[in-house]
Amino acid sequence: MTQKTTRILMPVAALAVLALLIAYMAGYFSHRIEPGLTDLPRVDSADLVTVASVATPVTEAVPASVEAREATIISSRLLARIVSIEVRAGDQVEPGQILLELEKGDLLARAQQAGERIRSVQARLTEAQRNLQRAQELHGRGLIASADLDTARANALSLEAELALAGQALEEAETAVGFAEIRSPIAGRVVDRFAEPGDTAAPGTKLLSLYNPFSLQVEAQVREQLALNLDTGDEIPVELPASGQLYTGRVEEIVPAADPATRTFTVKVNIPSARDLLPGMYARLLVPAGSVERLLIPEERVARIGQLEVVRVARDGIAEQRFVRLGQTDGNGMIEVLAGLEAGEQLLPRP
Repeated sequence: MTQKTTRILMPVAALAVLALLIAYMAGYFSHRIEPGLTDLPRVDSADLVTVASVATPVTEAVPASVEAREATIISSRLLARIVSIEVRAGDQVEPGQILLELEKGDLLARAQQAGERIRSVQARLTEAQRNLQRAQELHGRGLIASADLDTARANALSLEAELALAGQALEEAETAVGFAEIRSPIAGRVVDRFAEPGDTAAPGTKLLSLYNPFSLQVEAQVREQLALNLDTGDEIPVELPASGQLYTGRVEEIVPAADPATRTFTVKVNIPSARDLLPGMYARLLVPAGSVERLLIPEERVARIGQLEVVRVARDGIAEQRFVRLGQTDGNGMIEVLAGLEAGEQLLPRP
């Protein structure tokens, strides 16, 4: 073969290979299905599923927060130095447990003085009562005047009143001594402490914060259209995003006045206690908000091709493939159809 012939055949061969490649890619060497619809294969009527429109209740997520229904701020009734604090944040306490102690030396001294005064007045009263008894005897025999008897009687009565005042002073002093030991009024948990030993506690100044972990509830501002449909005792799902838990709460209270700025009502819902629940956590109330019509089909009838969802629909004796747009599942094997189907259409099994 001459060099000239070789130069001619090489381009021809390249064009032939290119033509064969194009034909292969176009499908000329494979079996092709003609455009059109295929006849409906014979299927049992039990295998057909009718697309149903179901009225499904819907809820509206309302932001809320976890609050303690039983909470208290511990403060002092005295102006005194703090000697010791027995608890820290997170500690569990019982009713009557000592939380902190204040300096009480001067209070004890005052109580002791009140006790000594009682003994002194009691001794004087005993003497006055004896004098009154003698005066009554002498007056009965006519040896003293009535004025002297009245003086003895008045002296005894005065000392009885003074003894009563001394007893009240002792009781007040002992009560003040009791104020130096601050005890827990509830069974609960310490949230925070706001003072340390050596600080001076003033009346009304908060020292500790407590709450009862078994009295937690969720408070939310619910718009009036939803709040008016709620009643005390209704059960509402409560979602805790931080822990991923879903609780069933019960409406405990609906404040009977709306906020004129936001047009919302305060709704308080009791929830069961749990270790992962703490006051101040974010929660969501799933408040009922009516119902909507949803098209539901069995999830097993959906075929997925890449990122597309396809179902087979029986229509006029023809098996028709149709693309659909799906929503959420209901947890029972059914899935919502957002577009692509209508109520009453029948689905074939997934091929």
